[in-house]
Amino acid sequence: MLFPDYRPRRLRQNDAFRRMMRETKLSVDDFILPLFAIKGKGVENPIDSMPGHYQLSIDNLVKTSKKAYEFGIPAIMLFGIPDKKDPLATGAYDKDGIVQKATRALKDKIPDLAVITDVCLCQYTDHGHCGVVDGHIIDNDASLDLLARTALSHARAGADMVAPSDMMDGRVAEIRNILDENDFSNVPILSYAAKYCSAFYGPFRDAAHSAPKFGDRRTYQMDPANAIEAIREVTMDIEEGADIIMVKPALPYLDIIFRVREEIDLPIAAYNVSGEYAMIKAAEKMGWIDGKKVMMETLIAIKRAGADMILTYFALEAAEALRD
Repeated sequence: MLFPDYRPRRLRQNDAFRRMMRETKLSVDDFILPLFAIKGKGVENPIDSMPGHYQLSIDNLVKTSKKAYEFGIPAIMLFGIPDKKDPLATGAYDKDGIVQKATRALKDKIPDLAVITDVCLCQYTDHGHCGVVDGHIIDNDASLDLLARTALSHARAGADMVAPSDMMDGRVAEIRNILDENDFSNVPILSYAAKYCSAFYGPFRDAAHSAPKFGDRRTYQMDPANAIEAIREVTMDIEEGADIIMVKPALPYLDIIFRVREEIDLPIAAYNVSGEYAMIKAAEKMGWIDGKKVMMETLIAIKRAGADMILTYFALEAAEALRD
């Protein structure tokens, strides 16, 4: 019987060979941990649809962030849950808002941990949309000033990076301009550039109390059927001054991550979103999968598709797995 000259199994026969030949490698440096800040002290409200995650008061947020830092995770993504909401999202750009207070505390206690702040209005508006509402229409241009003011307030509080997630046209340029005009030209922008109108965000909206009160977000988030449009969105944000671009969600859009990686040479982030996390946790609880193995395979897939960094609720677990 004839065999081929090249036998792939030769290089798979032991762990040392497999490690040497591994094309894609995960590192704790790849992870960004999303966290939810809420008013109060000693608060640790469990998020039922996201086992292991909590709405945290600032004291507990600092504790969790210290743990992440000790594990070697380089950055957190900070989301705020305000105690009051209104049509113009005033809590988003209040200098004493929840994100601003949390950012100051984090930079005071853990100065070397990078604090990235989510810039959006949906948690702060009483209607739950990511921009100003005129009737049932989301007013793109009226929203830009509020988003820019929010980003500036985060920079003033000490944020290392701001991350607009609203998907309003032109918001990256508006944010870049206001940061530069106020001597924050060193603060980079991580843009949610290709953010799809996805059903995978459900647990996050429970956690952040950010579900829209009417309609949906299809007029500003991307249609899941579109791929070429993602390149246009990414290109536009780069031209407006984005330093890092993000694809969200990650797993159903690995092809988009790959396409973007082929087209651009800026760093790419991917968001392994709440629904992706929740499904793995639910299947693990039922005993249907090995949760740890599926977690690592998932993160490897995102990295293999072309992501340089991964926002993931698995960050602490994955960092611990890598360390062990």
